[in-house]
Amino acid sequence: MKSLEIIGYKRANLGKSDAKKLRAEGRVPCVLYGGKEQVHFETPMINFRDLVYTSDVHYVNISVDGEKQAQAILQDIQFHPVSEVIMHADFLELKPGKHISMEIPVRTTGNAPGVAEGGKLYINQKYLLVKALPKDMPEEILVDISKLKLGSSLKVGELETGDFEILTSELVSVVSVETPRTIRVVEVEEDEEELEGEEGAEGEEEGAEGGDSAAGDDGGESTEES
Repeated sequence: MKSLEIIGYKRANLGKSDAKKLRAEGRVPCVLYGGKEQVHFETPMINFRDLVYTSDVHYVNISVDGEKQAQAILQDIQFHPVSEVIMHADFLELKPGKHISMEIPVRTTGNAPGVAEGGKLYINQKYLLVKALPKDMPEEILVDISKLKLGSSLKVGELETGDFEILTSELVSVVSVETPRTIRVVEVEEDEEELEGEEGAEGEEEGAEGGDSAAGDDGGESTEES
């Protein structure tokens, strides 16, 4: 698992007014928990750039006032509903023998035959919830799409796992190859043309049978008259 460092400074005051002042200065109130005691600190918002605004996941090495505190994961983060400014961040300290849960990104590998046939590949789940020990947590979930045909999909229950558990439901579709609308329209039109052709042929056959019957009746009447 990749890791990055966040350097912070202990908070002297924990009130709402102090937190508001920190945000106005471009700093984020944070808390580190899961250890012997909670550590309240603040750090420049720019330090979250490579942690939050990316599809990758990281472990975080936290240092406060020049002292290394712990390796952690970002457990929760709150954004302002309008400005999207980071309001608060919670970090969970990692323990070597204690399981953690993280949202891990999905990556595809291989080439889907269904795409070569004109289909479109959809990644239905960009992240999967994974449970593992810190040392076993994967950086990504690799999904092999080399057997995906047109109209087929891969579900969570079909994925291979190592020393970790995927908590997302086994019935959830992760990736799929779907038929584009244009191809579906063409197929429908072709089916309709075939159906119309069959109906036309049946009509001609029925007409021919009706003609033969009428001719037979007329012949019978002519014989009786003579």
